[in-house]
Amino acid sequence: MTKPSCMPPDNNTRTPHFVAPPNSCDAHCHVFGPHAQFPYAETATYWPPDAGKDALKRVHDKLGIERAVLVQASCHGRDNRAMMDAIASSNGAYRGVCMADDTFTDNDFQDLHEGGVRGIRFNFVTHLGGAPNLEMMARVLERVKQYGWHLVIHVNAEDIIKYEDFFNRIDMTIVVDHMGRVPTSEGVGQQAYQILLEFMRRESWWVKVCGSERIAMAPPFYDAVPYAQGLVEVAPDRVLWGTDYPHPNIKKHMPNDADLLDLVPLIARDEATQKKILVDNPARLYGFDD
Repeated sequence: MTKPSCMPPDNNTRTPHFVAPPNSCDAHCHVFGPHAQFPYAETATYWPPDAGKDALKRVHDKLGIERAVLVQASCHGRDNRAMMDAIASSNGAYRGVCMADDTFTDNDFQDLHEGGVRGIRFNFVTHLGGAPNLEMMARVLERVKQYGWHLVIHVNAEDIIKYEDFFNRIDMTIVVDHMGRVPTSEGVGQQAYQILLEFMRRESWWVKVCGSERIAMAPPFYDAVPYAQGLVEVAPDRVLWGTDYPHPNIKKHMPNDADLLDLVPLIARDEATQKKILVDNPARLYGFDD
């Protein structure tokens, strides 16, 4: 059985101009396979080129990134083994965000927590299958609250509008992937971005200023910077940064990850805020030791 693939990442990572502070964290990245060891889900909409833990480590070493949060991607579905294997081999440098449903047992969730998982992700984006069953999602969230986990939502701009009331009813910390995937072509006044800013005024909401290559119109992705700046201005203590390596389902402009790290000093102009986004905020949310 085969599935559509996607573009491979640019593994010729250059040395970034920006020097990341010690203990910087890539708070949104993935491991894919290797497929022979960790097969992709038959229900996935795509099977990407392999990009396992060794490839991720090479990218981070080049960027000067010491910590990471591995986010379970839909190509592996609810089989979190590749992510858990990478966390186990990281010597405490990695944490995880799993995918799960209500078929998971209490022991399953306990094992994930003990293995370094600190959040659970639900996809709403259409090209990955669309929104989950909301009743099932609510049941699962109630079960994982005991671990102190947070919810990660992967949404498109239209989902922020459509599910605003549903998200408002969730009583736990929520982290938004990729700035809500609000397209820069629609301007900062667009409804979805304004709702996201309103969400971020609440202490329970966080956002990742990653995915610039997804919302911008073209490299070097500078048109994403005002959107990230606006989010940082509202909640500098609840913003995370990530590469999104290995960048699944990019249609046109595959980024070099150094280009994305070099956006950080444009997004956050002073060293104190840069350290918050890269070090302090992820350490607080994911429990990294100093």
